Order: sequence, then structure tokens, then C-alpha cells
Amino acid sequence: MDNFISLDLLFRWLHVLFGITWIGLLYYFNFVQTEYFKEAEADAKADAVKKLAPRALWWFRWGAMFTFITGAYLLHVIFRSYGLDNYIVMGATMGTLMFLNVWLIIWPNQKIICGLAEGDAAAAAPKAALASRTNTLFSAPMLLGMLGSVHGGHSGAGDTVTSAMISKSGDLASAAGMGGISTSLWIVLAIIAALEINALVGKPGPMASVKGVIHCSIGLTVVLLGILQFL
Repeated sequence: MDNFISLDLLFRWLHVLFGITWIGLLYYFNFVQTEYFKEAEADAKADAVKKLAPRALWWFRWGAMFTFITGAYLLHVIFRSYGLDNYIVMGATMGTLMFLNVWLIIWPNQKIICGLAEGDAAAAAPKAALASRTNTLFSAPMLLGMLGSVHGGHSGAGDTVTSAMISKSGDLASAAGMGGISTSLWIVLAIIAALEINALVGKPGPMASVKGVIHCSIGLTVVLLGILQFL
């Protein structure tokens, strides 16, 4: 038992450490580097794209990878030990999509932008930017999901599914009985899916500016919180 507790603590510590690295660089790219590139001299920007960006992207993508790996382990432990509630499902879903956005959209397109792979940099830039903005949008509600699992406080928000499935006091299968997932979580997952589809084929809209994506992220957090707490 003591060894299990030590391993659990180790993975929680690593998960937070890798997450700080990943999300810290996500904010750097969106709030600092992108804005600098808009004002930088051509030579300075070219030098940063060639020498600075690849280094930052290395830490960024591997921070995402190990955040995901440690998170997957912790999700397994939580599921077996306590069950999953709506908050942790929301947070894990957003975190997984963010991880996939990094490795399947942002990094492949950034390789083209940085000259590390062949391709059309002009076409790659907006694809990488939109996925990065979407990850920034997801970051605040994703964190809410990770913390709310413990501190949510509302019985509806704490609906739980265990490995033995349904208990009457709280489960992901609500009174609607929608395939083991509560109505509120279905709505939350639908919103997340729509936003991810936009990341693939849509436009940044109000997320185009730094203020815009920050406001959208906070607004999304409030909306999802309201759905989980009161529906």
C-alpha cells in the first residue's frame, strides 16, 4: 500500500511538472512569441524561427507527451480506485484533444514553418495557429476539470462511474439514462467536439487576438461549469 501511495504521488508530481512545461510554453507561443513576430524585423524573425522556435517546440511537444502519459496512468488509477466524475471526464477529454492537436496538427505544421520539413509554410501557419489558439481556449476549462473532480461540491457535477458501474448516489448515467453518460456531460462533450472540429476546419474568430482567446477561455470555463453544476 505504501509503495502504491508513493508511486501515485510520483506520477501526480510528474504530471503537474510536465503540465507546467507544456502549458507554460503554450502561453509563451500565444501571448509572447506570436505578438513579437508581428512587430519583429524580418531578419530577427527569421533568426528566431530558425534557432529559437525549434528549441521551444521540442520542450513543448515532449512536455505534452509526458503530461499525457502520466495523466493516462493517473486516470486509470482514479477509475479503479474512486471512479470517474463529470469533471475529470471533461478535463481528460480536453487534455487528450490538446495533446493530439500538438502532435498531429501543431508540430507537423510548425516543422514546415521552421524549415525542418518540406511544405507550404503559408498554408501551414494558419493551421498551426488555429490549433494552438484552440489549445489555449481549452486550457482553463481543462484545468477546471482536473481540480473540480475533487472540489466540485455539487452532487450533479460529481456524478460518478466506477469500474462496477452504476451507484444510485452518483453516476455518469443520469436519470435520462443516456448510455452511461449524464445529460450535462453529453452537452459538455458536444461543445468540446464542436470546438475541436473548428480547430480542424474552421476559423479563429474572436480567438485571433490575445485578449480574445483569454476572454473566450474564461467564458468557456464559466459556461461548462454552469452546465455541470446546474443541469
